[in-house]
Amino acid sequence: MNSSALTIKTLNHNFGSLKALDNIDITLNEGDYSILLGLNGAGKTTLFSLITRLYDNQTGLIEIFSHNLKKNPTKALANIGVVFQQPTVDLDLTVEQNLQYHASLHGMRKKFALNNALIELKRQNMENILKKKVRELSGGQKRRVEIVRALMHNPKLLLLDEPTVGVDIESRKLIVKHVKSLCKEKQLAVLWATHLIDEVDQNGKLIVLHRGKVLANDHVKNILRKTKTKNVSNAFDYYTKD
Repeated sequence: MNSSALTIKTLNHNFGSLKALDNIDITLNEGDYSILLGLNGAGKTTLFSLITRLYDNQTGLIEIFSHNLKKNPTKALANIGVVFQQPTVDLDLTVEQNLQYHASLHGMRKKFALNNALIELKRQNMENILKKKVRELSGGQKRRVEIVRALMHNPKLLLLDEPTVGVDIESRKLIVKHVKSLCKEKQLAVLWATHLIDEVDQNGKLIVLHRGKVLANDHVKNILRKTKTKNVSNAFDYYTKD
């Protein structure tokens, strides 16, 4: 039985009088490919900011592989790789320099870090871009470099906040395919936030977040059965219609 990668219980977060997250309960296990689906403003980025401790959770529990995020943040966060919604690579550095800088923040030895980076680049047939400056890359390549960077320290939980925004269709397909393969091959747990319905895996899990509330959290097939709908688009409309 797979162990719990992420446990969130009764999580709330407010911005003044605005309730951004309302009593959130989510559990991810090793190997789970879970899509967090919601419209812009649903609370996806706020949730990611709490999991990564950019925000301090006001109430509720967040555990990452049984490590309480509030009580033991160092051990909890060591298990996480993150690709944020906004690009965070330095355009004027080479791919290698960006990756080495990230590795140094994790205290990784240079040779070990470079080896890990090459493994991940080869997985995506991108080992030839190591010496290129990031600004020379396409939008899809830049995002894939960010995924490589997020995986360098061998995390067990990968958080992706709308990682395909602004990339071409072919690159989006490659990114989705690559992340799904990591779930199967490495038992990596993935929480992928998006507003794009076609990024939902029909064999994966779906979490519908709407106006700060989790309205559905189950395997896609179970959600379609419960809502008596034929596709994810119709199921999403079922939960989010006013």
